Amino acid sequence: MNLKQKSFLAFFLLLCISICSCGQLSATSNSSPIQTNTASSSMEVHFLDVGQGDSTLLQCDGQTMLIDAGNNDKADDVRNYLISKGIKKLDYVIGTHPDADHVGGLDVIIDEFDCKTIFLSDRTADTKTYQDVVRSVTQKNYQNTIPSVGTTYPLGGASFTIIAPNSNDYGSNTNDYSIGLILQHGNNRFLFTGDAEENAEEDILQNGIDISADVYKAAHHGSRTASTSAFLDAVHPAYAVISCGENNRYGHPHAQTLNEFRTRNIQVFRTDEQGAIVASSDGNTIRWNMSPSTSWKAGEPIGSATTVAPAQTSYILNTKTKKFHLPTCRFVKSTSTENRQETTLSKERLIRDGYEPCGSCKP
Repeated sequence: MNLKQKSFLAFFLLLCISICSCGQLSATSNSSPIQTNTASSSMEVHFLDVGQGDSTLLQCDGQTMLIDAGNNDKADDVRNYLISKGIKKLDYVIGTHPDADHVGGLDVIIDEFDCKTIFLSDRTADTKTYQDVVRSVTQKNYQNTIPSVGTTYPLGGASFTIIAPNSNDYGSNTNDYSIGLILQHGNNRFLFTGDAEENAEEDILQNGIDISADVYKAAHHGSRTASTSAFLDAVHPAYAVISCGENNRYGHPHAQTLNEFRTRNIQVFRTDEQGAIVASSDGNTIRWNMSPSTSWKAGEPIGSATTVAPAQTSYILNTKTKKFHLPTCRFVKSTSTENRQETTLSKERLIRDGYEPCGSCKP
């Protein structure tokens, strides 16, 4: 083969490789989010104030996603918020589960906006609210996509991976069927789990997907039925956002959950106190449109003091394993009485005395 023929062959092979590499990014099945270039990417996450309900808008590089839309009476509020942001289409619309405080406003959103991909939980409900959503999907000839755990989708320069639900056997508890996702934008990560409670959280911990996140959208409006110690240990967030209504009848957020957050030095934002909350990400840093809440005011028990107790200053020793724990640590319950001892000695003193801090609760 002469030099001219070799040059032509090299050019032909290069052309073939270029053509093959020009495919568009689509959903993939992975255990971790797609890694995308965020050099010039920006993202905003809007935690809307919809009273005792949930609605979150995500915008990244011209693409948009709406997770839930509050109760029926909040549909206009959500719609008007989207219009105020210049939004005419939604690349993703997610109804995490069929409860009215999450999907009540979705029918209006689907009716009035161009929606590209719709995710609804496989769990249905025989309610007018849920049937209105199904009607809207049908009338606009949209198809519902039931997401599969481990599947990853692009959102501008970000990506999100489905992490839940992991079972179709949660009985009548619609909360545990919530669609959950971990979203990654550069080095920043956001976790959304709808109203998933303890059983669903246990299954998420077992599915092998990394759920560590900078921002945790607190499950079930800050209820004590979610955000278990083991789950928070795995997420290890710097921030938590609680969406709930002022003086709601459920007592959300519960003192137990707030104490879990405070013990871990998690900074908390709350829609009942602060209205709409916006987090901005450049892929490395997360900035907020306001400072975290400082009230630590709980919604329970109704009729009694609602201020969260001061941060813990005591530790629980396991004299057998020579480890010390926070009083809220899950391992404290399994420590036998003869090996358990409470102390107010400092962390530094305990380490000098030969004790080791628990790797789970990280005192």
